Amino acid sequence: MVFFSLKTDRFFQAQNFSLVLQQVMIVGVLAIGQTLVILTAGIDLSVGTVMALGQVIMTKLAVANGVPVVPALLLGVLTCVGFGVLHGGLVTGVRLPPFIITLGTLNIAFALTHIISNDLTFTGLPKLELFWGRTFSISGTDFTYGVVLMLVLYALAWYGLNQTAWGRHVYATGDNREAARLTGINTNRVLLSVYTLAGLTYGIAAWLLIGRTQVGDPNAGQTTENLDSITAVVLGGTSLFGGRGTVIGTLIGALIVGVFRNGLTLIGVSVIYQYLVAGILVILAVSVDQFLHRRNG
Repeated sequence: MVFFSLKTDRFFQAQNFSLVLQQVMIVGVLAIGQTLVILTAGIDLSVGTVMALGQVIMTKLAVANGVPVVPALLLGVLTCVGFGVLHGGLVTGVRLPPFIITLGTLNIAFALTHIISNDLTFTGLPKLELFWGRTFSISGTDFTYGVVLMLVLYALAWYGLNQTAWGRHVYATGDNREAARLTGINTNRVLLSVYTLAGLTYGIAAWLLIGRTQVGDPNAGQTTENLDSITAVVLGGTSLFGGRGTVIGTLIGALIVGVFRNGLTLIGVSVIYQYLVAGILVILAVSVDQFLHRRNG
């Protein structure tokens, strides 16, 4: 941050802080679902494409098919939830590795997004679909309602993980699934709930994405979102081995990713080099996690 502030005087301006939050809100919400999955020693590679499919369904139904906006939004969210249920069912029922499952559904969701949209961008959207992109002002600085929703979702996720029996079961399942089962925890039910809730966060992120872009774009959300959601979780201190981490850490990790990308953009670093740096960050974060896991036995 010091480096970026020395390079450009715009970095610490309030309006730039608002911009960072707007840029972070999509990945931030996706990262909530990713955190739940990684806490149970899984990983979801499909977050961006599932979100993209959800927002295409929401916008196409409302614009091209004349479906009322509320059912259109619900069907888009339910599609994302359906992918979560599918992931959870395959993890618990077939016992396939989450990496393989979500690698497959990444491609399925990607294909369905372009098949359903016919590679068209949908415009002229209903006001409700654009709601989370609306702004309000605090001391002359504009913030979107989507940022408020993101913070509310983090508060709910924190409460669920830290103040409920379900949250304790999530941590126990991620730490040692067999040991958790032997203590009476229904680990299959826990895992199914985790993947289902993750799908719900992807559906909410799809609605936020529409508010952010103001269109239904089949290509939106399919570039860095998968990588950035994992980076945010790992940078926030959640272990890829499961059982350790917090959603507040994930929020901090998402803000770090957002600040880093914003700073690089302000000093004129091209997007392709930002991808390079993001990849290096992931490798470093995972390496630290691996080292700590080995040191702690």
